[in-house]
Amino acid sequence: MSSVEPESAPQETAAAAASKDDGMTWWYRWLCRLAGILGGFSCAVAGLWSCVTINPLNIAAGVLMMLNAFILFLCEAPFCCQFVEFANTVSEKADRLKSWQKAAFYCGMALLPIFISFTFTTLFGNAIAFASGVLYGLSALGKKGDAISYAKLQKQQPDEEKLTDL
Repeated sequence: MSSVEPESAPQETAAAAASKDDGMTWWYRWLCRLAGILGGFSCAVAGLWSCVTINPLNIAAGVLMMLNAFILFLCEAPFCCQFVEFANTVSEKADRLKSWQKAAFYCGMALLPIFISFTFTTLFGNAIAFASGVLYGLSALGKKGDAISYAKLQKQQPDEEKLTDL
């Protein structure tokens, strides 16, 4: 065995274990990634459009939106940034984040340009990026419980009305 094989094997197993621990199905994970990519594209286009003005707040919001687009592409689709040397490491670190952390980061990142300049361009340009954060937030809540386990839980708990009648 060479010295390269043992080092790469734990990294692959750690990434696989992290992806199975979050409880997301494969199609939901791809839906979140697709929403992130589309959010990055909408941020880039709307950010460029916001920069075509003389209002300095719109220009600042547009530049921030284009930076958000770059970060979204870097985290969700590193193949779009193949000439950036650190793209894969940033993507791997973003994949190791928990769903609620990604949700907070993406939603906060999408709200910042809206707070700077509240226009239709910033609002609609950041809507899909915000929706990507919402999807990650919903995955952090977990799966919905089934009716059987809920019924078992109700049988185990004493009824509050009976306790108050005593």
